Amino acid sequence: MSARPTLGAISPCFIVRDLAESARFYQDALGFELRFQTPEHEPFFAILQRDGASVHLKEVARDVPPQPNPSRHAWMPFDAFVFTPDPDALAEELASRGTALHTPVQVRDDGLRGFEIRDHDGYGLFFGRPDA
Repeated sequence: MSARPTLGAISPCFIVRDLAESARFYQDALGFELRFQTPEHEPFFAILQRDGASVHLKEVARDVPPQPNPSRHAWMPFDAFVFTPDPDALAEELASRGTALHTPVQVRDDGLRGFEIRDHDGYGLFFGRPDA
């Protein structure tokens, strides 16, 4: 029997209202780097990455708005889980950039230690790890 194939990272794909504004948020507030953008003139799709985490952003049309999980149901407070071994240090770094935390660093009822950020489209990103 052959070895099981391994997986790399998984990347959320978010529909956004304004690609340029969204890309700036991920770069300035969260320290991501723009890796790809298309088309060259008036881009509507971009990939941003920081370490092993990436996010795909797409501006579709004015009548196709973002639909973050938190806006659909309170039991799903975020759209992406981003593993970090040291959520406290990351929260400090983001605060030094002027990034507002949606929730402070804490241990949640589900045993995750970390914090949430909301981007300007309302997508929730939880940065953390199991509190073991």
